[in-house]
Amino acid sequence: MTFPNADVLVWVHGDCLSPEGPALKAHPGAPALWVWDDELLNEWAISFKRIVFIYECLLELPVEIRRGQVVLEILGYAREQNARRIVTAQSPSPRFTRIVRELRRSLPVDVLPVASLVDYGGDLDLQRFSRYWRRAEAYAMKRGLGAGG
Repeated sequence: MTFPNADVLVWVHGDCLSPEGPALKAHPGAPALWVWDDELLNEWAISFKRIVFIYECLLELPVEIRRGQVVLEILGYAREQNARRIVTAQSPSPRFTRIVRELRRSLPVDVLPVASLVDYGGDLDLQRFSRYWRRAEAYAMKRGLGAGG
């Protein structure tokens, strides 16, 4: 699909797989891209079950799905769409920070804030949700306690 005169390309990544994500909400109708990151899939040994879950989430989003080296795929799709900037949602991942830095060598990248699930300043294990949740649960549940719980 081609989006004539698309100024913006929305990059959807694993830390914001929601149709309510800030980048998709800020730019409805803009071309959007998800890239299956071969290096990450190999490095983290992501299970088939997790891949299926992510794919099912992607089916709910207005995204083009590609596979390969993330920076090259994003820049290639941006060129195809004549996009002059990339918009994405914030992520705590060091890998995300490196990718954004590389993208910014070629195009401006706007990183939009995401509402935090928890107010926590320590290190979190981002590879497995269960390990993340063990650390974050107590902080997340504190939010609900003030509402009468």
